[in-house]
Amino acid sequence: MSDHISYVSDGSPIEVVLEGGPEDLPRAFRTGRSTLTSKKLKIQHRNGYEHFELVNDSTDITTAIFRWTMRTKIAE
Repeated sequence: MSDHISYVSDGSPIEVVLEGGPEDLPRAFRTGRSTLTSKKLKIQHRNGYEHFELVNDSTDITTAIFRWTMRTKIAE
């Protein structure tokens, strides 16, 4: 996963879960472990980007849940 966020003070990876978005978004993007650096994720998929935003905005999270917000197309 790219552009993830890190709210864990020691920088340890935490569980990341994506909710919503296109049905054909690869399963590998839906869950995983990552250190995170932003409240938003932008994942390249097909001919555009799927945008997700952090749902649980707390510094004490053990699982970062991101919800799909929109899709944008890649500029040509």
